[in-house]
Amino acid sequence: MRDERLFPLFAGLDTLSGVGPKLLPVLQRLCGGTTVWDLLLHLPERWLDRRVRATFDKTVPGEVATVRGEVIVHHAPFSDKSPYRIQLGDESGFLTLSYFRADPRWLKSQFPVGATRIVSGRVEDYKGERQITHPDFVVDPAKGDAPPEVEPIYPLSAGLTNRRVHTFALQALKAVPEGLPEWCDPHLVRLRGWPGFAEALAILHAPTRYDEDEFARARERLAYDEALARASAFSLARAARKARRAPIIKSDPKSEARFIKALPYTPTGAQLRAGEEIRRDLASGSPMRRLLQGDVGAGKTLVAAMAAVQAAANGYQSAFMAPTEVLARQQYDTLDKLLSPLGYTVLVLSGRDRGSAREGTLMALADGSIQIVAGTHALFQDAVSFRNLGLIIVDEQHRFGVTDRMRLVGKSDSPHMLVMSATPIPRTLAQAVHGDLDVSILDEKPPGRKPVETRAIPDTRIDEIIEAVGRALKRGERAFWVCPRVDVDEDDSSAVARHAALQDELGVRVGLVHGRLKASEKDTALEDFRSGKTRVLVATTVIEVGVDVPEATIMVIERAEGFGLAQLHQLRGRVGRGERASFCILLYRPPLGETARERLDTLRRTEDGFAIAEADFRLRGAGDVLGVRQAGATEYRVLEMSRHAALLEIAGKDAEAVIAADPKMTGDRAKALRLARELLTPRVNAETESQS
Repeated sequence: MRDERLFPLFAGLDTLSGVGPKLLPVLQRLCGGTTVWDLLLHLPERWLDRRVRATFDKTVPGEVATVRGEVIVHHAPFSDKSPYRIQLGDESGFLTLSYFRADPRWLKSQFPVGATRIVSGRVEDYKGERQITHPDFVVDPAKGDAPPEVEPIYPLSAGLTNRRVHTFALQALKAVPEGLPEWCDPHLVRLRGWPGFAEALAILHAPTRYDEDEFARARERLAYDEALARASAFSLARAARKARRAPIIKSDPKSEARFIKALPYTPTGAQLRAGEEIRRDLASGSPMRRLLQGDVGAGKTLVAAMAAVQAAANGYQSAFMAPTEVLARQQYDTLDKLLSPLGYTVLVLSGRDRGSAREGTLMALADGSIQIVAGTHALFQDAVSFRNLGLIIVDEQHRFGVTDRMRLVGKSDSPHMLVMSATPIPRTLAQAVHGDLDVSILDEKPPGRKPVETRAIPDTRIDEIIEAVGRALKRGERAFWVCPRVDVDEDDSSAVARHAALQDELGVRVGLVHGRLKASEKDTALEDFRSGKTRVLVATTVIEVGVDVPEATIMVIERAEGFGLAQLHQLRGRVGRGERASFCILLYRPPLGETARERLDTLRRTEDGFAIAEADFRLRGAGDVLGVRQAGATEYRVLEMSRHAALLEIAGKDAEAVIAADPKMTGDRAKALRLARELLTPRVNAETESQS
């Protein structure tokens, strides 16, 4: 139940004076919410220094400035299109005020010759003279105060002016309750020079002086509040999960050794370490919630298969869930090759299955004769039941929402869950994205995996690339060709146009897959390429993850300069999976900008996905860290990853320390942290996520 002290902050935006039925939806869209608190979290993006300059010559063209001067002369417009000009003077020279289509009588009353006026606005250089067009403020110093020394400037949308948003924000500040307890570590607050919570909001929305350092400290304080609230929620979720009971799936050294011995290769050290971490989780008696994160080709499925062997040895079933039909069947093929020769029963269930075959699979799952099943969303349909589901493995976990995972969890009594992702993210962000999960990282690739030779080539040489693809096809190889968009008129880099061109020039059957196709059409196109019915697959980034075609040796990415580094790396990972040498061709349209050049050079230099993720983070900030927006995930409202990443680690340690010292959360600091969580934990919060 929400603390009653916070009730005013969660009042609707329509409680603010001046917010009527027409303006309400506009303001809600702007601040991304419906409450007064949502408006306060819509922070200014910058602040204008409106302190009065000593003289005109202290102004800089292009900047907003406030000046004081004497009205010298009026110049009426010489045509309908020319402005009315008023010349001000001071000891350093002259400055002109320009007004278009203004009432001359009003201007003469506002600017009597010989009077002193304070004006504020953007200074321009017009024919060598300083000029302000339509000043933001005009003040008679004899009658009123000067403009505010500092003005917050907000991100805006159509239908709202900055002054109006600021007026609403000032009203909203009055809803901040007085006397809220300090939830941050007082020592940290003193060390960083942070203001209190309410003071930080006032500094940002209602500053009384222009002080960039003070603005930065206030924003950093609120960013830390948000990091601490999220970390506290994660820590509580983890503690609650540890307190719940789950099947005790003990290690079975004999089964595990037999599995390892049967492999045609030796697992990497990273795979063995991850396997041991999972082995301990399964035997702990508490529900495992672990993320297995590995670069492209790092061998996540092998680690998951090791866990399934442990579950089967204890009489439990395992369910592997993949986001698409193609990936589910691909996963099944891998598991079948690994486990069926050892006597384990492995089957696949997807939306394609019909009739008696489907009924047989459902019956075998219900009576326990299927030990390991791979499938799509079909796994959590009502008709599917398990005899003894102990382990859930979710591949490409960011493609599933929290509700999807919860429906599969509901098929059993507190099963263990392993989620897998082939999208490395910077280690500095791992806590922000996966703070409620234990994380295992596969940072080695199995021996024998051939590196992919990566080349950046201008698209003026595209004919040479098409010829090279044709030669590869004659050798029995296959090729991906990725385009940045589906279909754009007069743009031959669109998937539809490139598909038609390649089919004509190569004289072979070329597949096409993109996001506008139905799921069944995508699956068919991908399956045709896997089976060899099509030799070239033109695609958008829908093939970014999971598609495994060992015969594919060429990846062409058209307009590569427009893709993110992590995305380019994922696309490159679709090739190099067989015995032959493989190539990734980054076709770019010259000239390249500095950032685009660095991005392509980074990809050419390294195949380390974690190093690439760090470089991507450095070049463009957090952005959409996972390449595709996580289903069910929310973004921070104040904290900016690129500026405040270091705060995440501090907040995580702080939250863990508070909960460790006060597990029942009855102390003053713990109670204060509850207020922070109510205010700053994302709408889809860690507690909800952990239940999945």
